[in-house]
Amino acid sequence: QVQLVESGGGAVQSGGSLQLSCTASISTNTFYDMAWFRVSQPSGRRRDGVAAIDRNGRPFYARSVKGRFTISRDNAKNTMYLQIHNLRPEDTAIYYCAAARAPYDGDYRLQTFSYAWWGQGTQVTVSS
Repeated sequence: QVQLVESGGGAVQSGGSLQLSCTASISTNTFYDMAWFRVSQPSGRRRDGVAAIDRNGRPFYARSVKGRFTISRDNAKNTMYLQIHNLRPEDTAIYYCAAARAPYDGDYRLQTFSYAWWGQGTQVTVSS
């Protein structure tokens, strides 16, 4: 059974930085894309994709976070990361990691239906 466990969330002030981690119970070489999604209060229960990375390290970002978010993946450690810089109050959300069993391209890389496995989420709270 595949398990994804997120860590690294917390409360930070606006302008600060955080690194989120997602560790898998199996080799991440098993997955095609891995990605980060978030659920914020304004979005309700909708999971918005923010960044994805394929097994070769090719990233894809949502336009809203490009330049502030950096996604990376260490297959030797079975872990994916999300570095967030210059945090804003609107980044407050529960961040989920996900892994895909098939390859996708373009905007499909940030769609929830492209992902088969999900973590439980980690809360990020940014105060102004």
